[in-house]
Amino acid sequence: MEKALKIVMATMVCSVVTLSGCSSSVKEGASATNQPTSSSAITNSGSTLSPYKITLVYPGSAPKDLALVQAEMSKYLTEKINATIELKPIEWGSWDDKTNLMKISNEPFDLMFTASWYYYPRDAAKGQYLELDDLMSKYGKEIPGILGPDFIKGSRIGGKLMALPTNKEFGQGFGFLLNKNLVDKYKFDTNGIKSMDELEAMFKTIKDKEPGVTPIISSKFSKIWQAANYDGIVAGLSVPRGSKEIKLVDTLEDPTIIDFYKRMNQWYKSGWFDKDVLTSDIDQAMNMIKAGKGFAVASSLKPGKDKEMSLTSGTEVVQIETAKPFTTTGDAQGAMLGISRTSKDPARTMMFLNLLYTDAKLLNLLDWGMEGKHYVKKSDSIIDYPPGMKADTQTYPNPGGWMFGNQFNSYLFANEDANKWKLFKEFNDRSERSILLGFSFNQEPVKSELASIANVETEFKSLYTGAVDAEKTMAKWKEKRAAAGFDRVKAEVEKQLKEWAASQK
Repeated sequence: MEKALKIVMATMVCSVVTLSGCSSSVKEGASATNQPTSSSAITNSGSTLSPYKITLVYPGSAPKDLALVQAEMSKYLTEKINATIELKPIEWGSWDDKTNLMKISNEPFDLMFTASWYYYPRDAAKGQYLELDDLMSKYGKEIPGILGPDFIKGSRIGGKLMALPTNKEFGQGFGFLLNKNLVDKYKFDTNGIKSMDELEAMFKTIKDKEPGVTPIISSKFSKIWQAANYDGIVAGLSVPRGSKEIKLVDTLEDPTIIDFYKRMNQWYKSGWFDKDVLTSDIDQAMNMIKAGKGFAVASSLKPGKDKEMSLTSGTEVVQIETAKPFTTTGDAQGAMLGISRTSKDPARTMMFLNLLYTDAKLLNLLDWGMEGKHYVKKSDSIIDYPPGMKADTQTYPNPGGWMFGNQFNSYLFANEDANKWKLFKEFNDRSERSILLGFSFNQEPVKSELASIANVETEFKSLYTGAVDAEKTMAKWKEKRAAAGFDRVKAEVEKQLKEWAASQK
């Protein structure tokens, strides 16, 4: 996973307030001091708390029945923690402008979606989010047991827990999505981890026996392969997967990756890639597979990814693995909720977060809406559309359950694998943890050099397609990268890694 977000380390700015008199209620702006320490006790005595409205900001479109679901959630939350909820979805295209304005203007709100790929390191370092360890120990006691120590470790920035991750897949799988019709026709074995030799045998069969079918669409496999074999930090500086000690390598010098790109050059010469290999993406690939003109596209994987893509694309694909799952800091921080520094009641907000991880009724209200109106139950955990409703007529489509709380408590749709969450847990258990889990690089000291290095990379993207000589291209890339300030970046990475490693002892 790419780790190219800018981090600016700054001091957390918090207002310190105190409780008045001997009141046991958590008032707006109050600290967690002298409040009940058991979150379960709190939710059983919500009437002792002062009313409070929690504002949840997340990316997405506002559905027709947002107000109805919001009212139902508020009714339930009032019983639990004497709170109501304001759901505040913001269109993806408007997210940056609107949320930046909220932050700059110090607009009060409580929770905001964030991620390693969506400004978490930058915003956490700027003090946008509150530190959560103390709040969680008092008002979210069930959360650590649900997430586990590795998930929480990987969610920290500079040792501080500034947001809580969704409990979902904890790692990334790697492989290909394949045209199921052709897999069945040639009886390709999709079980187990596929070696490069086994992949090549499949692609050669398609090239030789299926005129008009492109064996591989897109250059995505280069990125997928690299993510499966290295925990990348920045500018090609990485630690190889399986390392028992923190030893930095430059991927433009590593013999393993040089051999890989030589192999990609052979794939290219064999005519296995599509003509738009540099720019084609997953959507183009699925369209070609649907039209019977494509066989495979590389993809990050999770349990049921093939079924998910089959449903959304309208054509059947199956998945094969090229490596076992791998967990990096970026995977731990893939979807999170942070408590804003402008929250008037961080304690109540943490109580709400605790419920998102522990209370299936609340989570499914947020994920799916109201039973009978937005879905009907087929069993305790399986749902479907009500009679007369379809995907394109639903009035409360799922806003993105992967963004909230404990996904393992979310209902499954009738067309999903009933064992999905069991398979996810098995996936998480077998995912190998990177030795760098929990390390986040602060780019601020070398941000200008990194900008120059990123510009250099754009000149050499043809390497990912296999269309060029690997050694010659990588040598030229290294030369230009050096002139852009690579040595200074490397020195900064080594410095921060050394400091982080010392803090882990």
